[in-house]
Amino acid sequence: MKTTVFVKAGKVDIKDVEKPKIQADDDAIIRVVRACVCGSDLWAYGGQDQKEANSENTGHEAIGIVEEVGSAITTVKPGDFVIAPFTHGCGHCAACLAGYEGGCQSHTDNFSSGFQAEYARYQHAQWALVKVPGKPEDYTEGMLKSLLTLADVMATGYHAARVAHVKAGDTVVVVGDGAVGLCGVIAAKMRGAKRIIAMSRHEDRQKLAKEFGATDIVAERGDEAVQKVMDLTNGDGADAVLECVGTELSTDTAMKVIRPGATVGRVGLPHTPKTDISAPFMRNLVLAGGPASVTTYDKGFLLDAVLKGDINPGKVFTKSFPLDQVDDAYQAMKNREAIKSMLVVD
Repeated sequence: MKTTVFVKAGKVDIKDVEKPKIQADDDAIIRVVRACVCGSDLWAYGGQDQKEANSENTGHEAIGIVEEVGSAITTVKPGDFVIAPFTHGCGHCAACLAGYEGGCQSHTDNFSSGFQAEYARYQHAQWALVKVPGKPEDYTEGMLKSLLTLADVMATGYHAARVAHVKAGDTVVVVGDGAVGLCGVIAAKMRGAKRIIAMSRHEDRQKLAKEFGATDIVAERGDEAVQKVMDLTNGDGADAVLECVGTELSTDTAMKVIRPGATVGRVGLPHTPKTDISAPFMRNLVLAGGPASVTTYDKGFLLDAVLKGDINPGKVFTKSFPLDQVDDAYQAMKNREAIKSMLVVD
């Protein structure tokens, strides 16, 4: 089968490897129909993170068809159309029962990788996989895109809003205009936010943020951005902030634009070597967040919202590529020519 290999910073390529096999009784083998590139994949691709040359790709978002299941799997069967969440919760440990399967306590191999491929081995599939009605051919390409966001970015955007305790009538700031931040705008609107301030410097992303429910756009960065938000909120600051980038600047901005006593929902993969915890202490700020509760949200309401057309997060995919052109897909995102790149595998 074909799979993507991380060759070196700035280069991924396709390699022929052996098709994955069942290795544990709770495994499933999935024939990938659609996959994609995540903003977190760009950290190593851009050289900011260290990654071994010629190693497995970090792709972790896919929808596809179940090919084979281990003996312990009763919830899905070969032929089922599924969303493959990037988290692999068990559904019965304390963390999963609380709705935080990103920290599942039943196993350590809790995250997907290697999914930019024709086939993928999905561990701990019994509870984590999300079954979709029908077959891929029953859906439009636009709907397939939205279903694919439910493997990560839509659920991650929602996680930021959940842990930030966004509620009806709130003023919310979304830091980050990538796919996760844009899905965070959708999530804030779903939870009843009255005002949603999206921080974005790019016209295409600003337009999509507005379409998704943003009421205001702040294009400035750093201290100028903080001042702009404070001006928009009469000096009070936001009731909640969704931090969807993970850099030192984005985290600092998030903590400065929020009112005392409120919560920053952090879902950007942290790249903050130093964080001053005395500043949030003096303002009674809460910093919350981590890997999203994908299965919980998908099964609970996100899949239904997509199928009913209540939300259309698939619009974050602005370019599509065949699997053979995976490096072009990475380059398009790195160069901000695409908000999010989809890989058409079949």
